[in-house]
Amino acid sequence: MMSSSEIYTTIAAPSEGLYKEKGSKFLAFAYPVSTEDEIKNLLQDLRKKFFDARHHCYAYRLGPDGATWRVNDNGEPSSTAGKPIFGQLISFGLSDVLVVVIRYFGGIKLGVSGLINAYRTAARDALEHAQTVEKQVRENITLEYTYEQTNAVMKAIRDLQAEVIDQSFTGGPLPCRIVVAILPSRAKALLSVLNPT
Repeated sequence: MMSSSEIYTTIAAPSEGLYKEKGSKFLAFAYPVSTEDEIKNLLQDLRKKFFDARHHCYAYRLGPDGATWRVNDNGEPSSTAGKPIFGQLISFGLSDVLVVVIRYFGGIKLGVSGLINAYRTAARDALEHAQTVEKQVRENITLEYTYEQTNAVMKAIRDLQAEVIDQSFTGGPLPCRIVVAILPSRAKALLSVLNPT
């Protein structure tokens, strides 16, 4: 049985949203992401594709607990773009998600409250169009063991539903090495196969 702290919600695929106000267009894009490098590449691609837009504002949350995050107003008045976008990530309960809202200025200023509403609404529209999925928190564990322990280790990996990431055989007293991804609550049980108490 998984604990609720071992599951978090993200989006399954990119999605889009749109908000229009007084001639300004706010194009919103939501992406499932897992690293800051991935985010940098997506932002670069959007800047190239929408090179003529005035603002590319964004927010993201990474990790099972959303502990890694950032907001960016990209030239809009402070806290009128990034924070409202981030607020939608929080209210939808999402992590491992980047939302970018690109603004084409329509010639009429919206004011602070107008901007906050526009960025929030555009972000919400993109997230409402997204399909959400639950992700399991996994941790990687490296096991080193003897040839004689192989059957017990493989049985435990199957029984505990761990995923094999890498496997190698070397010389030495513990010639077998395997890296697995496993739910944190099951890690202790897997390690106890090698070190029964």
